[in-house]
Amino acid sequence: MRALATWCVRHRRSVLAIWLTVFVLTIAIGRAVGTDYSNNFDLPGTESTKALHLLQSVEPKSSGDIESVVFATSGGAKITNPAIEAQINKTLSKIATVKDVGQVISPFSPAGVTQISKDGTIAFAQVKFSVLGQNISTKLAKHFVAVAESGATKDLQIAISGQVAEAANRASVGGTAFGILFAGVILFLVFGSIFATLLPLLSAIVALGTATSIIGLLTHVMKMPMFSPELVALIGLGVGVDYALFITSRHRQGLLEGKTNEASIVQSVNTSGRAVLFAGIIVCIALLGMFALGVSFLYGLAVAASIGVAFTMIAALTLLPAMLGFIGPHILSKKQRRTLATSGPRAAGESSGGFWTKWAGFVDRRPAVPAVIAIALVVLIAIPFFSMRLGSSDQGNDPVGTTTRTAYDLLAKGFGPGYNGPLEIVAVVNNAEQATAITTLEAKIKKTTDVATEVPFAVPGKDLTAIFVYPKSAPQDAATTTLITTLRSSIIPPIIKGTGLTVYVGGVTAIYVDFAHVLSSKLPLFIGLVVLLSFLLLAVVFRSIVVPLVSAAMNLLSIGAAFGVLTAVFQWGWLGSLFGVSRAGPVESFLPVMMFAILFGLSMDYQVFLVTRMHEEWIRTGDNREAVRRGLAGTGKTITAAAAIMIAVFGSFILGGERIIKEFGLGLAGGVFVDAVIIRMAIVPAVMNLLGKVNWWFPEKLDKWLPRIGLEHEEPSEVPTP
Repeated sequence: MRALATWCVRHRRSVLAIWLTVFVLTIAIGRAVGTDYSNNFDLPGTESTKALHLLQSVEPKSSGDIESVVFATSGGAKITNPAIEAQINKTLSKIATVKDVGQVISPFSPAGVTQISKDGTIAFAQVKFSVLGQNISTKLAKHFVAVAESGATKDLQIAISGQVAEAANRASVGGTAFGILFAGVILFLVFGSIFATLLPLLSAIVALGTATSIIGLLTHVMKMPMFSPELVALIGLGVGVDYALFITSRHRQGLLEGKTNEASIVQSVNTSGRAVLFAGIIVCIALLGMFALGVSFLYGLAVAASIGVAFTMIAALTLLPAMLGFIGPHILSKKQRRTLATSGPRAAGESSGGFWTKWAGFVDRRPAVPAVIAIALVVLIAIPFFSMRLGSSDQGNDPVGTTTRTAYDLLAKGFGPGYNGPLEIVAVVNNAEQATAITTLEAKIKKTTDVATEVPFAVPGKDLTAIFVYPKSAPQDAATTTLITTLRSSIIPPIIKGTGLTVYVGGVTAIYVDFAHVLSSKLPLFIGLVVLLSFLLLAVVFRSIVVPLVSAAMNLLSIGAAFGVLTAVFQWGWLGSLFGVSRAGPVESFLPVMMFAILFGLSMDYQVFLVTRMHEEWIRTGDNREAVRRGLAGTGKTITAAAAIMIAVFGSFILGGERIIKEFGLGLAGGVFVDAVIIRMAIVPAVMNLLGKVNWWFPEKLDKWLPRIGLEHEEPSEVPTP
């Protein structure tokens, strides 16, 4: 780290030129090539996937995405009005010519008799694509929506629902600009210097712009979800500014201690830079660990997020030191420069006093008080987590005015919310006995609770039979999940038993239900692996058994609190209007996995920064209470400032219109607040104070066997002249 920092400072023009060249080139190439983001839900072995494969093998034209083109009249006119009917048929004829459209079922055809509402003012046509929605480009999706909406008149409203229409929705306004603004304000309040404010932001922005362009190029090689850029911006901006903040803070401390500019930069990279490198690698490992879950949808997210974190980490260790080399002592505020000139440098490690020194003294005198109060508060916040329901929000949560939200509302008004997510029950019928079983199944489904209606569909000249089941409840409702489970476990098996018939329950809604089930079943294993990894790494670094145990418990507490906040707001609807949540619904299935990986890495960052300082004091004094007090007093301001930036950046993404990004923003902001402010500043020091010397106990045999990793390594105060 010392050699890297020295080279970057002494060759700062080259470092800056390299970064700017890569930044400009990747953006230029990315714009020339374009992107190919898509949502890929491939769940091998699940029933919904088997249903999909069956459709693909027997009737490819009906195996792709199914869109609903919804028509609504105004002024009480009927859909069957000759002029309106002619206009609808004309529009459907145009839709049939769109690429990859395999079949169009008109509400006026014999197969579409149930596609006109009882009052005759709303109808929908089913448009079946020959490919899955995830394989349809954004350009084609927008063309499809434009063709469908071109048939609208003053008497006829047209809207489209489905995955293709979702892809065509105008991208929601993200919170990147607001996040940068909020982070800048906090940095200026903390540092009081315009240079100390701008350099961390510039480092994060250059790294993030480069990473985003590279991720866009990778979309041509592997599947990445369409919201990946927003997620990468959210994570990368937060951690990038944080990493730069840690190094800049240590550099300013070195200057105030009288070190030369180069010596101070080298020391900051060789001390805080080690913690940044460690934390960044841990975040990437945790993210890439999602490959072990075997869910392809998460692969692209993991790669995209880890690239964003890696680039911001590398920029903090190379680009930032180079820029600090240009700025010199101007990284200090005017007040600090005056104090340094008049009073001279302060002693190394000297505390500047203030709130955190007083707070550390209070925790030292009465550790049980903050520990009990803080733990009770965190547990209270985490309670909703125990009722968290994983699923996928439907298009009724889309921003008002989008074609998907309009279509959802019209279908719910004319037919019921279940028409926004029909289930597909598919089977291949080979003989009369199996045909009789299918007829019996249709009759049974009609009488099933929460079924609004069912529509049989047979492919001419083929043995494939499909039953479209429209639930009474919305796709995201728990009742719909219960209906799918009931069909699979209670209704279908007794009817087909002994017939040799295989029946699958599929459709987009069933795919999301299976997705939630797969992730829920694998989440405990993932959490266990991550916690075990954190324990082993901290044990090696701090030569302690208790410190890693406390850290693991604290990480679980903070993440539980983050999940509790998500459940309360998005599932229960508490304070929903404040956060722009129009409808209560389940927490997105993949969110806990992603959030756990991210928050785990951030928690490790704060824990390492805090305990490293305590460990230094313990080695120096051998007094646990003194080590905890000085460690807290010396790091409290930096950790809470870093957390404030994270909270501002993550919280700003709540301003975006996409529900998934809102969930990420609120969950990460809440998790960081609980972790950095309540847990690291109150619970951890209080518990370590109460435990005493046992914090630093480590078996002698393990101490000999395990390698040594130093995260904080002091170097001589001056760097030799080149």
